[in-house]
Amino acid sequence: MPKIIENLREKLLFEARRQIEEHGYAETTIRSIAKACGVGTGTVYNYFSSKDMLIASFMVEDWQNCLGQMKAFPATDRKAFLENISICLKRFIEEHGALFYDKSAFGPFTTGFAQRHRMLRAQVSEAILPVCKGQAEDENFLAEFTAESILTWTIAGRSFEDQYKLLERLFVRL
Repeated sequence: MPKIIENLREKLLFEARRQIEEHGYAETTIRSIAKACGVGTGTVYNYFSSKDMLIASFMVEDWQNCLGQMKAFPATDRKAFLENISICLKRFIEEHGALFYDKSAFGPFTTGFAQRHRMLRAQVSEAILPVCKGQAEDENFLAEFTAESILTWTIAGRSFEDQYKLLERLFVRL
């Protein structure tokens, strides 16, 4: 009779995160994750078709949580709202820095980068749209431009104060 391990999917995801953080993308393998969780490699493949799908699974979960937080911020104070968006993005980038800055992870994750970037920008734009209402003739463009700016500047490590100085000019001029 096969052994049943409660919450195995969550344990696999947790172990993959831990190993990537500790050893990097290249040294994290399905075999090492399986061994650490006390299961066979075939069992891991019952949950995830590849290491990249396992990684994508926890990143998508984390991104969905980040988006949920962004959409929950009150849009009454534009600066505070955009700062919270920037903080959320920065936290996500820091939590996944082992992947974002690990050269061995670039190959698998650069395929389709442009498409995923457009998707992320659209999702952040949707979260930002409430503070763009009444600020421009084309509120959707303003939200998308602001989302792209915050994404780019946050990834580049620019402080929110610097970001906001530039964005404030944009909002004032419209």
